[in-house]
Amino acid sequence: MPEQVFNLATPHGQLHARCWTPADATCAGRTPIILFHDSLGCVALWRDFPALLAEATSRKVIAYDRFGFGQSAPHPGGWSIHFIEDEARLYFPLLRNALNIGRFVAFGYSVGGGMAASCASLYADDCDALITMSAQAQVDRGIVDGLRQAQAAFAQPGQLERLAKYHGDKAAWVLHAWLDTWLSTGFADWRIGQSAPHVRCPLLALHGDRDEYGSLEHPRLIARLTSGPSQVVVLPDCHHSPQREYPALVLQAVRRFLAQVN
Repeated sequence: MPEQVFNLATPHGQLHARCWTPADATCAGRTPIILFHDSLGCVALWRDFPALLAEATSRKVIAYDRFGFGQSAPHPGGWSIHFIEDEARLYFPLLRNALNIGRFVAFGYSVGGGMAASCASLYADDCDALITMSAQAQVDRGIVDGLRQAQAAFAQPGQLERLAKYHGDKAAWVLHAWLDTWLSTGFADWRIGQSAPHVRCPLLALHGDRDEYGSLEHPRLIARLTSGPSQVVVLPDCHHSPQREYPALVLQAVRRFLAQVN
């Protein structure tokens, strides 16, 4: 499948993005899917999922590295407990403007789900659908326990080097931006409804029943965000990475959902 690579010039430095366009001619009449990666992620860590998603849905798929991640420039500063809304308000518009993205489908994985929801809320007139996968709706005991376990794991020798393969000298910042924010007392009261108060589009929430960073209460809460139709798909025997564990089930669910949208 054709893949385009973009290194976009912005006031904050380079913003790295890639685009997969299916050969199906019907793609031209369908809004593109924008992928929002997780707390430790980047475009490269989506692996072959964007291409499979483009093929399954006959839609263009665009993924980008947020500032501070992957091949994009370091984060410009001002990181705060409002980072989810900040992504939608400050940085996503740079991608939209550079690639001339009008209407879109927002698809977010893990914390990217919160960012996708925030974009669906802030740009409600342009968002045709919202898809979250393994997304968090609040900070609860289960998430904190999962983060503490991850914190201990990343303290072991060689773990930071694994991140550096994808984030270079930004790896330490990536790790601390994740752990320090989610474990901070200032973020403890966060709820996804604060970041996405005005969602109107159809919504699909995908979640594994063994997700180590969120119980099944999370997709149920996410499904209540929208004033439009919503559905929850629970993936059995699945942890936090459905796109790697059960890609066929994810693609099937997304294809069926988007077939009802337009």
